Amino acid sequence: MASMATYFSKYPTPAQPFPNSFKTHLQSRTQIAFPQLSAPIRAHRKAPLRRISCSLIEPDGGKLVDLVIPEGETRERKRREAMGYPRIKLSRIDLEWVHVLSEGWASPLGGFMREAEFLQTLHFNSLRLADGSMVNMSVPIVLAIDDAQKRAIGDRRRVTLVDSKNKPVAILSDIEIYNHNKEERIARTWGTTAPGLPYVEEAITNAGNWLIGGDLEVIEPIKYNDGLDQYRLSPAELREEFSRRNADAVFAFQLRNPVHNGHALLMTDTRMRLLQMGYKNPILLLHPLGGYTKADDVPLSWRMRQHEKVLEDGVLDPETTVVAIFPSPMHYAGPTEVQWHAKSRINAGANFYIVGRDPAGMGHPNEKRDLYDANHGKMVLTMAPGLEKLNILPFKVAAYDKQQKKMEFFDPSRKDDFLFISGTKMRTLARNQENPPDGFMCPSGWKVLVEYYDSLAPPAGSRLREAVPA
Repeated sequence: MASMATYFSKYPTPAQPFPNSFKTHLQSRTQIAFPQLSAPIRAHRKAPLRRISCSLIEPDGGKLVDLVIPEGETRERKRREAMGYPRIKLSRIDLEWVHVLSEGWASPLGGFMREAEFLQTLHFNSLRLADGSMVNMSVPIVLAIDDAQKRAIGDRRRVTLVDSKNKPVAILSDIEIYNHNKEERIARTWGTTAPGLPYVEEAITNAGNWLIGGDLEVIEPIKYNDGLDQYRLSPAELREEFSRRNADAVFAFQLRNPVHNGHALLMTDTRMRLLQMGYKNPILLLHPLGGYTKADDVPLSWRMRQHEKVLEDGVLDPETTVVAIFPSPMHYAGPTEVQWHAKSRINAGANFYIVGRDPAGMGHPNEKRDLYDANHGKMVLTMAPGLEKLNILPFKVAAYDKQQKKMEFFDPSRKDDFLFISGTKMRTLARNQENPPDGFMCPSGWKVLVEYYDSLAPPAGSRLREAVPA
C-alpha cells in the first residue's frame, strides 16, 4: 500500500520565494504578496459570530458568521422594519446565495460583496481582512439590480430582499451600489466569454447592470419545504455533529452525480489511509451540491434518494458518514470554482478535501473538448492562497475491473482488464433501463436512477432507445 506521502499532492517551494509582506493567522506557508489597495476596504457591519468550541479546524477569520436574526422580539421588530424599505425581489439563485451567506459558508463575509471585495475576488481569488490576514474567496457573491431598482432606492441606506411571493427574507444595510461589468466578471470567473455557459445564461446575462452590496440580516432560517430541509445542515450544525461523533479528522467529498462503487472505493480507501496516519475516528462528509445545477444533471431530490440507498445497502458506513446538502449554486467554473468548494468546507469543519479529475468542470459549450485542463483543479488547490490549512487529497482513478467484477483502482500494467464507464454511458444505460456491470453501483441505488430517467420518458410506444456509447 502506498504511503500517505505519495497520496497527497505536494509542490516544491520556489527557489526564489515570493516576498511575505504581511502576517497571517493561517498556517505558515509561502505567501504571494498582494498589492495594497489605495483605500482601505470598507468592512461589513460586525455580524453575530458563533464561537466554535470543538477541536475541529478553525473557520476562516477565526469565527463562524451567523447572519440569521435570533428568534424573539428582535426578529419581529426587524420584520416590521423591513416593510418600510425599498424592495428587491430575489431570483432562485439569489435566494440560494442568501442561504449560503446566512449560515457562514462564506465566513468571514457578512453580506453581498461591496466593490472592493468583488474586485479582490475577481483578481486575487482572496479577501484581505482588517488585520492583514487573507482568506480564500474565488467566486463573486453579488446581487444584481436594474436601473429602475437603482432609481427606486435613491439615497436610502437599507433595502429589503423579498422572495418570489414578496415575503421579506432579509435586510441589506449600509449599501453600496456599483457597476456590474458582466464581461469582466464572466472572463475572470470562467476564463472565457463563450456563449452557452449555464450559470451565465441563468444568472448573469439578463441580470441588471448594477451590483448592490452591504451587511446582511436574514429574518429567519432559509427553508425550501421540499422534504429535504433535514439534510441542509449549516456549518455550525455540521461541526456539532462531528463533535458528537468524536471526529478527529473530517474529509469532505462533494458531488453532483449519483454515487457509484468507484466513489465509495475512494472514500473508504481515504478513511483507511487516515487511520494509518494515526487518526482514530475520521468522519466522511458526503456533501452533494444542492443549489442551481444545469438542466441535464440529475435533480437533487433523486440524488438524495440514491445516496440514501447507498447507505442503506452498507456501501458506505452510516456510523462514519454524514450526508448533508451544500446549498451553493453551481458555476461550472473549474479551477476557480473548486477553490470555493474547498474553502466553504473549511468553515464546515473539514480538514481534508477530496478532489478529482476536472473538478467543477464541464465540456466547452461550443467545441468538442473539455473547458478546463483535467488536472488543473487539483493543482490549483495545492497552491491557492488562503487554503494552506486544508489538506488536499487527489482523486485516485477507479474503473470497473472486468476480471474481479467490481470497481477497483486502475492498474496501468493491465489496462485491458478495466472498463471506464463515463457519466454519459451511465445515464444512457439508465435511460434505456439497462443494467451496468455487476459491482458498478448498488442495485437499489441504480433502481432509483432508472426510475428518474423513466419519469422523463415520453408515453409508452413513442420512446426511441438510445445507443449506448462505447
